[in-house]
Amino acid sequence: MNANDMKKQVATEVIDLMVEFGDRLNQSVTLVQDHCSKDELDAYRRSVGKLMGNMLLDIMNPIFDEHPELKPDQLE
Repeated sequence: MNANDMKKQVATEVIDLMVEFGDRLNQSVTLVQDHCSKDELDAYRRSVGKLMGNMLLDIMNPIFDEHPELKPDQLE
């Protein structure tokens, strides 16, 4: 395996993890929605939204710039 292939392999694993983390964060919003007040839910949603935005902008988009073929259909 050459260095470029390894880099793409690592990028693929990172993207897979970010998608998994996003799914888990979405699940956490549902949990909060089912058990907390509207004000708590709104605050939690804002916080989760910031996390997911940072994951996309700071981690995923730079990878997609280098490896556009790794962008999942759900992010199109």
